[in-house]
Amino acid sequence: MFREFAAGFALLGRGFGFWRRRPRLMLLGLVPAAIAFVLLAAALITLGVQLPALVDWATPFADTWHGFWQGALRLTLALIVFAGAAVLAVVTFTALTLVIGDPFYERIWRAVEQELGGPVPDAGGGFWRAVVDALQLVGLGLVVAVVAGLAGLIPVVGTVLGAVLGVVLTGRLLVRELTGRAFEARGLTLVQRRALRREHRWRTLGFGVATQLCFLVPLGAIATMPAAVAGATILARQLLDDGAQVSSRARR
Repeated sequence: MFREFAAGFALLGRGFGFWRRRPRLMLLGLVPAAIAFVLLAAALITLGVQLPALVDWATPFADTWHGFWQGALRLTLALIVFAGAAVLAVVTFTALTLVIGDPFYERIWRAVEQELGGPVPDAGGGFWRAVVDALQLVGLGLVVAVVAGLAGLIPVVGTVLGAVLGVVLTGRLLVRELTGRAFEARGLTLVQRRALRREHRWRTLGFGVATQLCFLVPLGAIATMPAAVAGATILARQLLDDGAQVSSRARR
């Protein structure tokens, strides 16, 4: 389990290795990531500024409480809401970046596929397929944000539990989205993709958690996104190769 989890972390490191081998190509991936980052950062800053007033408006029943308890309740709710918004922002960042930068990330994906060897399949569904996938990802991200927010309400352990759940569940969503191009280009159904990820759940989780943690570093999401696309392509190829070997042994 630990070895597989660490292998997932290492895959993101291999993705970062493309910065050394294909710097110009990876630089192209910074453009859509920077655009998405600025838009979402502006949205989070706006939410942060307006949040105290919104929490006060949403908790009129606390107006008559003692000052300490009133402040504690409203501060806790504000932190939960902002943490949930941050979780949703990470997922939205990935979805928005992949839509804006679809041609750039297709080039990174193709370059990784060529380096790994073997025939490179068609790119898949194109721009509108990317839009549909992005909307699905944002919807799932909203569910994760709600779950993490509710976990944060648990006394004593809620803050830590909510943070861990946010990282783990968001990491799983990132893997689902980032490996989508390699799987879709080969015509795999959602059920087949899920089965491949489940077969190596700890490796996929390790990659997703590593990516999510890098996204949490200030400005880290911009530099990480091209590497995450490259690393996810390597991950997808590993899952496909392992799945093919299992199928071959089963036929024997």
